[in-house]
Amino acid sequence: PSGRRLAYIRPKVEKNDYGKNIITYEGVDGSKKWSRLETYGAKLVENITQGVARDLLMYSMATMKNMDIVAHVHDEVIIECDKDTTVEYVCGLMEQTPEWAKDLLLRADGYECEFYMKQ
Repeated sequence: PSGRRLAYIRPKVEKNDYGKNIITYEGVDGSKKWSRLETYGAKLVENITQGVARDLLMYSMATMKNMDIVAHVHDEVIIECDKDTTVEYVCGLMEQTPEWAKDLLLRADGYECEFYMKQ
């Protein structure tokens, strides 16, 4: 919905060893060599979901344009800010949605600390 495109290198529908249609594409396998990889519907949906989540995170980071973002890990944004900046304020920024997701309800939570930690 964001306009992002997901790309798979040279995708094909092929027959597997049992004669069933499968989707393959070129990619790097577990041994770090280029080969044809198989995929399936649920994996494609997962890729789409992860892409949308990434786009939402990037939008949230753009709303924090006056903050010092020092890192982001998965769905977390790590910022350094003034003591006057509240967790509620930052969460409010992260709960804003782009126009392409205007009906999506987002909820953010956070915490303050002097060093990074998983909570």
